[in-house]
Formats: sequence, structure tokens, C-alpha cells
Amino acid sequence: MSDVMIRVPAEVRDQLAAVAEARGTSLRALMQDIAAQTMTPDQIRERAERTRDLLAERFGHDVSDEESAEMRRRMREASAARRAALAEAESPR
Repeated sequence: MSDVMIRVPAEVRDQLAAVAEARGTSLRALMQDIAAQTMTPDQIRERAERTRDLLAERFGHDVSDEESAEMRRRMREASAARRAALAEAESPR
């Protein structure tokens, strides 16, 4: 296994170290876990194609590019709303 050095601001390093400690793991293991869970653009496209195929095969629905774009927009909005709600819940009162 080869090592790589990644330069990040001290705040990012400290946050990652705190997350690793809370999970009872090393920073190396945390980074491996993050990398394993993060899909590449090719993997995302492949998953989207499989999903479109499944919807067509099982439900007889061909998802259009417009429907895909609309769903991505709605998912981004939902994700942003969730992050905002979490930030609000964590903020000191």
C-alpha cells in the first residue's frame, strides 16, 4: 500500500480527526471509508443507467432526461434543506 499526503486546512484536519476518534478508528481508516463510499462520475452514470433500465423493465416507465434533471434538482433542494435544518439544530441559542 502506498501513502499519499493531502494538504488541508488545520480546521479540516481537526474535524476529520474528531470524526475518526468518535468512530473509534484511525484517520487512515476514516479516509479509506470515505473514498469507498464516494462514487466517481462514471460510477454515478452507470448507476443512473441501471436505474433507468430497472424502471423501464419493471414498471414500463422510460425516464426522460428532463425527469432526471428535475429529480436531481429536487434532491439537491431536499439535501440543502436537511443540511440547513441540522445546522439550525446544532447552533447555540
